[in-house]
Amino acid sequence: MDQATRDVFDAFVRARHAALLRYGTALTGDPHSAADLVQDALERTGAAWSRVQQQGDPEGYVRRTMANRNISTWRRLRRERLVDVLPERGYEDAPPDDVMWKALARLPQRQRTVLVLRYYEDLSEAEIARVLGIAPGTVKSQASKGIAALRAAIGKRESLWT
Repeated sequence: MDQATRDVFDAFVRARHAALLRYGTALTGDPHSAADLVQDALERTGAAWSRVQQQGDPEGYVRRTMANRNISTWRRLRRERLVDVLPERGYEDAPPDDVMWKALARLPQRQRTVLVLRYYEDLSEAEIARVLGIAPGTVKSQASKGIAALRAAIGKRESLWT
């Protein structure tokens, strides 16, 4: 990568880093995991910056990379771990905002990603479809299913802490 291209990439990173961290935190539910996710996505984007820039939507590319890497990580880590002794279950009195975040964290990855992009990042259905590389109808159905699941979970608050 020549110096001029590197400067353009650096300017992009400086301008969008905070927004990408917010998006990553909404996807992962953890600021540390979000920072790792952003770093990984930017590393991959930097390696392909000339091609990404020619496509005309570098931020969409980074967001799609983040969503895909998060799903890959989630799939790798979701394997069940067996233990000899069950942990004690305690009651956690969470602030009201935590209820929504916990319910969101329990959604399937695609539904969570669509809802984060739609309501947290304020993207249109067409923009979400373009960012995720899926059909607009899929965006609508995933958003509808996700909202229904959130309503059901928030209606049963006691199940959020079990």
